[in-house]
Amino acid sequence: MLRTHTCGELNKKHDKKKVTLCGWLDSLRIQGKIGFLSLRDRYGITQFFLNPKLAKEFASLKRESVLQITGLVQTRPPNQVKKEMATGEIEVSAEKIEVLNTSEELPLDLNLESTEETRLKYRYLDLRTPRMLKNIVLRHKVIKAIHEYMDSQDFLNIETPFLAKSTPEGARDYLVPARNFPGKFFALPQSPQLFKQILMISNLDKYYQVVKCFRDEDLRADRQPEFTQLDIEMSFVEEEDVYTLIEGLVKKVFKDVLNYNLKTPFPRMTYQEAMKKHKTDKPNLAKKDEFASLWVTDFPMFEYNKDEKRYQAMHHPFTSPHPDDFKILEKNPEKARARAYDLVINGFEIGGGSIRIHHPEIQKQVFKALNLSDKEAQHRFGFFLDALKYGTPPHGGIALGLDRFVMILAKEDSIKEVIAFPKNKEARDLMLDAPSDVNPKQLKELNLKLK
Repeated sequence: MLRTHTCGELNKKHDKKKVTLCGWLDSLRIQGKIGFLSLRDRYGITQFFLNPKLAKEFASLKRESVLQITGLVQTRPPNQVKKEMATGEIEVSAEKIEVLNTSEELPLDLNLESTEETRLKYRYLDLRTPRMLKNIVLRHKVIKAIHEYMDSQDFLNIETPFLAKSTPEGARDYLVPARNFPGKFFALPQSPQLFKQILMISNLDKYYQVVKCFRDEDLRADRQPEFTQLDIEMSFVEEEDVYTLIEGLVKKVFKDVLNYNLKTPFPRMTYQEAMKKHKTDKPNLAKKDEFASLWVTDFPMFEYNKDEKRYQAMHHPFTSPHPDDFKILEKNPEKARARAYDLVINGFEIGGGSIRIHHPEIQKQVFKALNLSDKEAQHRFGFFLDALKYGTPPHGGIALGLDRFVMILAKEDSIKEVIAFPKNKEARDLMLDAPSDVNPKQLKELNLKLK
């Protein structure tokens, strides 16, 4: 190893110990003939004392240069302890400095707020800031807690494909041309919805994954063309089982990550009540510096699309109608309720789910209410409709938006602040300069021609 310790590790227990640290030059102060150098890595900052020889030799070092420094740990006098630093009890008297790499003048100041465009273009520098480092570490802790909890509940972590079939219903699909099948396309999944239901048909009982999803839609602060969700499905359950599972998960995440005791069980409110009282299906039941969770239940099964002059599923077309409303699906679809539920935290929709349709005939009824012909339904969802015929268990689940969840925990205003490499509001990657032109040879191989 090039280092014996990290820059956030040393304390008075290491007094008189010879150590080697590696990191980025955070600051350098020359005072007369001596100097003080702060070295930074992911774990923290350590201050080094430079004797006159080293201070003179390295006085012109540029900030963010990568250094390896060997020296002797010295405990600070009580009146010089820097309590704001994890390593504030000590400083290291440098004996040897090796420059592993130099840095050019930075295009942004890591101590000052830069424009979003500059931050995204130079994301590799922006990620060095304390704010972004804190958020990325927090995201890691959230995912770690999720895996621990889901494993404790006997769920299987199962991957599903990214190259799937286009089943447009809602947002536009991202299409991937298939070279070996001219004129044919894969689609990147907007969610693993059909895959996870098929896993229930396959007797896998309890499924989850932390998964990327893709939607070509108009963006805003809490949207990205590719985003991450915690996807969950389980067999032989009703709404109460989902509520209990998710409340336990969210409570653990808040405790593990923020040491915050979230109150459970979460309050519940019907969609109709939320709209009547709060004029929104994402009411914010939170006080300052508190977190408040809420289940919104009994959503309408359908909503009317004025442009297409038809009803469309409010959640998705595989959501089970309320048993009391089966009879009105055909004549009064606008009055039908769904066995659907959303999880809201501090006015943000964190997740949505439902009890699914597991009878082929009910699925046909729903497609009919959506003005979807048998031929069109078979074309879009034939593989799934076939699977429903072979002993489908009652099942249900939920998907939590991981990016938004972490955003709330980090007390940020945008999911861009908790994603390592986000796109901008035009869905462009400014760091990679993507999307970009491709070689005409590639288009020819894919049997594509640009207008």
